[in-house]
Amino acid sequence: MLTWKRLKWASFTHSTIYLVLLTAWAIPGLHGVEFVFGLLHGLGWFVMCALMLAALKQRIVNIRLATAVAVLGAVGPFIGSAEFVRQERARARTH
Repeated sequence: MLTWKRLKWASFTHSTIYLVLLTAWAIPGLHGVEFVFGLLHGLGWFVMCALMLAALKQRIVNIRLATAVAVLGAVGPFIGSAEFVRQERARARTH
């Protein structure tokens, strides 16, 4: 079941995987780790795209958040995670 909270934590998990990938890339000799986390990042991005499309259809997220996660998430999942935080704070201010 899709919820805002689950999608947010999925985005943060994807960002963490990407951070590990960048770290493995920057440290010489971690080719195995780089491969595994590169694969996880790529597959994770496909999953996040599918989840965002479903969440957009169910009106759990808006187009701005779906775009931040699905489009920009391929090269920087931190953008999607940051957008979750930004929108959550905006929601808190309006309620």
